[in-house]
Amino acid sequence: MTVPARADIVGNVWKIVAREGDPVGIGDTVAILETMKMEIPVVAPAAGHVSRILVTEGQIVQEGDPVAEIDATLSA
Repeated sequence: MTVPARADIVGNVWKIVAREGDPVGIGDTVAILETMKMEIPVVAPAAGHVSRILVTEGQIVQEGDPVAEIDATLSA
């Protein structure tokens, strides 16, 4: 099962922390958004492996936009 890690707020993708294939646990940071001089983490909603990164650094994302896909069928 693949689940998206979504942006909680409108922001600029400041840094992509995880790479495709990386293992992640629930709540692990996948990317960091910058908005109003604050850094907001985008976290993995499930344990598994990052199957796809859907954004690039510098890209603007809207609230609810998927940032990465997590393959939750694989254990972290």
